Order: sequence, then structure tokens, then C-alpha cells
Amino acid sequence: MLNQKQLQELLAYRGDKGVVSLYLNTDISQETAETIKQQAKSLLREAQPKFAKDVAAIEQYLDYSYDWSTPGLAVFCGDEGAFFRDYPVAVSFRNRIRTGPKPYVKPLAHLLDHYAHYGVILVDRVGARFFEYHLGVLQAQDGHIGEEVQRLKKGRGSSAIGMRGGQEGPRYESEVMQRNLREAAEAAQVFFANRPIRRLFLGGTPENVAQFRELLPKQLLSCMAGTFTIDMNAGEHEVRKQTLALLRQANEERERKLVETLIARQARGEGAVTGLDDTLQAVSDRKVQVLVISDGFRMPGYVHDESGFVVANLARSPFAVDALREVEDVVDTAVALTMSQGGHVEIIADNPDLEKVGKIGALLRY
Repeated sequence: MLNQKQLQELLAYRGDKGVVSLYLNTDISQETAETIKQQAKSLLREAQPKFAKDVAAIEQYLDYSYDWSTPGLAVFCGDEGAFFRDYPVAVSFRNRIRTGPKPYVKPLAHLLDHYAHYGVILVDRVGARFFEYHLGVLQAQDGHIGEEVQRLKKGRGSSAIGMRGGQEGPRYESEVMQRNLREAAEAAQVFFANRPIRRLFLGGTPENVAQFRELLPKQLLSCMAGTFTIDMNAGEHEVRKQTLALLRQANEERERKLVETLIARQARGEGAVTGLDDTLQAVSDRKVQVLVISDGFRMPGYVHDESGFVVANLARSPFAVDALREVEDVVDTAVALTMSQGGHVEIIADNPDLEKVGKIGALLRY
């Protein structure tokens, strides 16, 4: 499964004869495998004839090796097939192809940032179920079952008896339920203690979820990303489906707030830049903490390999033209440099405010 080490390998690779990067939506519940293969072949025509051997290797992989079990696929092939990496993932990609000296990693960086290491807890009056996911794939699960909560039947006993300590009264039911919830919260803390979850979702009835949330330790509460209504006995597939939808919603809201923060800080002159020229300068100066880019934004430019200086406008370059190497997509080069410098990259889809300020910006370290 894709991880940061593999992403760093892609960032470090530079093909002598170039690399084809192909991203596909391979969800066969929406379209047949044959239809998707035809879409891939149509995209791969863009890489012909320069990357003919790489294209052939990718087509052969789709025809004979890929098992079509995941809704997303990223494939990188370079140096006439000598370099080949495939990453099937549980989250679909937007179909796209890129060619260049290095793998195009922006969608993978987006995937790792948005869908890595999240947890789910389903809770009811008796117990809870725990799930750990990474990139939409189940990593581990467990659960806790407490004491059955017996409801007082009509015509049997009285609320007065129950309130005095009877074994079927409302107070007893409440005590059992609270004990079950406390024990489930303690079990959740143990389950997630050594699991690097970044987001947590709670599922169940609104009443049960609200009471359970009050009992969670601060460490888990700090990861809370949302709640949802679901039956305690729902299948894992349904749990995954609903939480992936919640992740998309949570990330859309987070992206909106990030862009708002970026624009506001830039307007106040408080450690942020927007627009291509100023952002590339910040990347060159190694000041970028978070690089923010509109999905699909590309621009030709130049790089000075020795210093890592990147520029789109030659008038802003301190280097002579013959000291610079021309690149097809200087934005992708900026992504690779930012990540190699320990910065984060955010790929933002369909945000008009970011489009208005030049489709790119950065929050700075200092």
C-alpha cells in the first residue's frame, strides 16, 4: 500500500528518457473494465510516439496484470519500461496523464494528505466496534461488548420499585448503559493508543453518539472529524462507504477554510503569498510550510538544478537563461521541492477564490 517512503522514492526518481504518469478512475461499479481500458488508451495517445515503450508496458499491465479490485489506480512508467510502479488504491482518481522527466505526484500527495490513517467507532447501548483505515483500506478492527440493557416491560413492576434499586427500573437501565459506554470508551483508547490516526468518526444513533463522545479521552477528541447515523451491526463495506463520503465532505470544508486563511493572511502581509511568481520565489527561498494549488494547474517554467531555484517569469531570475533548465510543468517541480524540504502540499478542487488569486499560494514558515 502507498506510503510516504514510496512517495519519496517517486519524488527522487528522475528518468533519463522521461516518465509517463497515468491516473485512472477504475471503479468497475460505474463503468466496465473494457470501457476504462479504452479511456486509458485514449489518454496514452498523448504520450505517443516519444514514450511508445512505456505506453506499451502500461497497456500490457492493464490487460493482463491489474485485477480491477480497487476504484483508483496510479501507474508510473519510464526509461522505456525499465522503471515501473503501480499503486492501486481504494479512492478513485480523476483520469489524467502527464509526461516529463519525473513522476507526476500531486494526486498521490493529495491522497496521502486526505485519506491516510483514520479511525471509526460504532457505538450503541451495549458496546462498540472499532475500525482503523488507511487510504480507504481496513487495517484492523475490534470491539467491546458490555452488559445487555434490559428494558422494563409493561405491567411488570413499577417505576417506583425500579428507582429504589430494582433490577429492571429506568435508573438501573441508565446505570448499565453508562457503564457500557465508559468501558467502550476505555477499550477505544486502548485500541487506538498505538495507531497513528489523524481523523476519527463516530457512528450510531445521535443520542448514543453524543453520550459516548463525552466519555472519550482528549487525545481521541482532538481527532474528531464527524459523526453519522448507522446501525451498530452494519457491514464493514457500508462503514467504509459512509466514512469515505464523510472524509470528502470534511476535506472540502477544510480546504475552503485553508484558502480563506491563505487569502486573509496574504492581504494582511502575515506570512503568506499568492500568485505564481511570489509562490515560486517562496519555494526557491525554502520558506514554504503549506503549498496550495488548484487541481490541474500547470505552467511551463525553469529550474536551476544546483540551487533548486524555480521560476516561470525569466525577468525574475537571478540566473542567466543558459544556466536554467526548461521544464514542462514548473508547478509540479515546486511540489517536489516543497515536499523534499519538509513542507506540505494541498491540492484544491473547484475553489473560485483560489482561482481568482492565481491558482496557487503558500503559507510560510516565517
